[in-house]
Amino acid sequence: MGIYHGRHAELYDLFYGAKPYASEVGYLHGLLQRFSGQAVRRVLDVACGTGSHAIELERLGYDVVGSDISQDMLVFAKEKAREKDSRVRFEQQDMRTLDVVPKPFDAALCLFDAIGHVQTTAAIKQTFRAVHRHLGKDGLFALEFWHAAAMAGRHDPQRVRKFATSRGEILRLSNTTVDLASQCATVEHAIYDLRSDGTYQTAVERQTNRFFSLQEMSGLLDGCGFDVVKYYSGYSADEVLTPDTWHIVLIARRRA
Repeated sequence: MGIYHGRHAELYDLFYGAKPYASEVGYLHGLLQRFSGQAVRRVLDVACGTGSHAIELERLGYDVVGSDISQDMLVFAKEKAREKDSRVRFEQQDMRTLDVVPKPFDAALCLFDAIGHVQTTAAIKQTFRAVHRHLGKDGLFALEFWHAAAMAGRHDPQRVRKFATSRGEILRLSNTTVDLASQCATVEHAIYDLRSDGTYQTAVERQTNRFFSLQEMSGLLDGCGFDVVKYYSGYSADEVLTPDTWHIVLIARRRA
């Protein structure tokens, strides 16, 4: 199971600082309001990372608990919450064995392809059953995952990105390999922190994520007590999936 820690956790918000968290949360807010037959107040953000989605959700009036397996990521989530005067509660939890109290929650989220980190079918089912236990009657589950069609044929094997810092520049070299048999993509990030005083620091982070077809994911959810309500091509109103759809955003409802 992939875990962001150490230097990669420290740099996570730099690497993903351009991600439109507020607009994504606004989109999810619309889905929760549209598809819930009851008031949605308490939300569980599973694999919350550094807490950006959770904090944005709270701004919209939700009572939010964020959980993540990485203690290093949660350090930055809690620091961010303090800076933004947020009351989001963060807990270190393995998504496969969630035990967040008090239950139940009105909705749960698992975003940014985090479900792929657990990789195996058994672990995914374990996670979905844990989420099911945390939701109340007809509770909603918003899930974002990598789309198999795009990952199988259109992934970028190599990518180089540059990030300006107060001390100089950071280069991140990403090498991606795809294993179609296991439906997993492994990304190795080589990080070079190049400082203006001539010194530098290096780090390597390796993450493996599983990707899914819509049919496969729907079957996994169904077997764990969820009915798929709607799915979209990313954070859009487009319900047509193509080989260029990299992320699927799906809403499911808990069955009793």
